[in-house]
Amino acid sequence: MTNPTTRRRRTRRAQPEVVGDLAERLAATFAAAGFPRLPARVFATLLAHEEGRMTAAELAEALTVSAGSVSGAVGYLETVRMIHREREPGSRRDVYVVRDDAWHDTMLGAGRIYEPFIRVIAEGVDVVGRGTRAGERLALSVDFLEFLVDEMTGIAERWEARRAAGSA
Repeated sequence: MTNPTTRRRRTRRAQPEVVGDLAERLAATFAAAGFPRLPARVFATLLAHEEGRMTAAELAEALTVSAGSVSGAVGYLETVRMIHREREPGSRRDVYVVRDDAWHDTMLGAGRIYEPFIRVIAEGVDVVGRGTRAGERLALSVDFLEFLVDEMTGIAERWEARRAAGSA
């Protein structure tokens, strides 16, 4: 049974200026962690936006940046699977939509991100020689990155099970 207070919270809409302030604080946090600044602002804006979907023009206006800047930022966010593009029905305009479970989708894409590093570092082991200190460091890097990919896959699977059980 749903608590009436909870239901009210879910249907209440935040004021645009409050959402804008939240989005900027989120973006600053993401950027401080190494996320590129404009993609961080776009992602944070979509994440905090009630519908989670905006056109490039709406994003440009909300962030007071050029449409070209938005284009580069959404391209980055699509690559890391944090948003996706949809065609607005009956229009030729694209709408950018934050994925409901963006963090999960990004984590699943990590294997794609780390695979080139693993491949090149593994080649480096052969180049410098397995018995050398550099070869040992490179081999350790490969082991760690492979471990990381395996662990992230396991985390994603456990998250899916938790969501399915209704704990999230």
